[in-house]
Amino acid sequence: MLRILIADDHEIVRNGLRAMLSDEDGWEIVAEAADGRDAVSQAQRTKPDVAIVDYALPVMNGVEAARQIRLHSPKTEVLIFTQHDNEALLRDVLEAGIKGYLLKSDAAKHLIHAVEALSTHQPFFTRSMSEALVQAYLSKPNGSTSVLSVRERSVVQLIAEGHSNRQAATLLNVSEKTIETHRASAMRKLDAHSTAALVRYAVRNRLVEP
Repeated sequence: MLRILIADDHEIVRNGLRAMLSDEDGWEIVAEAADGRDAVSQAQRTKPDVAIVDYALPVMNGVEAARQIRLHSPKTEVLIFTQHDNEALLRDVLEAGIKGYLLKSDAAKHLIHAVEALSTHQPFFTRSMSEALVQAYLSKPNGSTSVLSVRERSVVQLIAEGHSNRQAATLLNVSEKTIETHRASAMRKLDAHSTAALVRYAVRNRLVEP
C-alpha cells in the first residue's frame, strides 16, 4: 500500500488530488493538511511514503515544511506542488534536498508519474523543469537583492502573515534570537528598512497572498 499525504490550503485542490490519486490501485490518502505546520504534524503521525505539498502554504511554506517532514520522517519523499515557476523557488527546492517538483498546470499529465517515481525514491521533474533546475543551480544571485535562504524566506513569510518573532520561533522550532538573526539578514540582503518593506517583498514574490 502506497501511503500519501496531501497538503494544500485550498479544499478544492485537495479534493481534486484525492480524486485523481484514489483511483490508483494500492494507493491510500492517509492524511490531509491545510497549512505547513499541520502538514509536518500529520507526516509525523502517519509516516507517508509520499507527501504532496503546495509551496504557498500558510504558517510554514512548502519548502520549510518539506525540510521538517524529512527531518521527522526521513523515508518520506516530498513533491512540491505549485502554480509558481521561478528560479528562486527552484533553488530552494534543490537546497532542501527535495526530489520532486510539479506545476499545478501539469498535474493532469504528470501527477501519477511523479508519485510513482518518488515512491521508489527517484527524482521527478518535467523536462522544462529539469532545464530550469540546471539554470537555477548554475546561476548566482547578485546585487543587494540576492536570493534569500530557505529559512530567511520562511521567516519573511511568517512576518508578512503578521506573526511576531516569538510566534515565528515557536512555529519553526528555533529560538527567538535565531528568528531575529534571519530577519536582520533578510532585511540587509533586500535593503529593506521596515516590516512593511518585507511584507511588500513577500507579496511580490508570492510568499503570501495579497
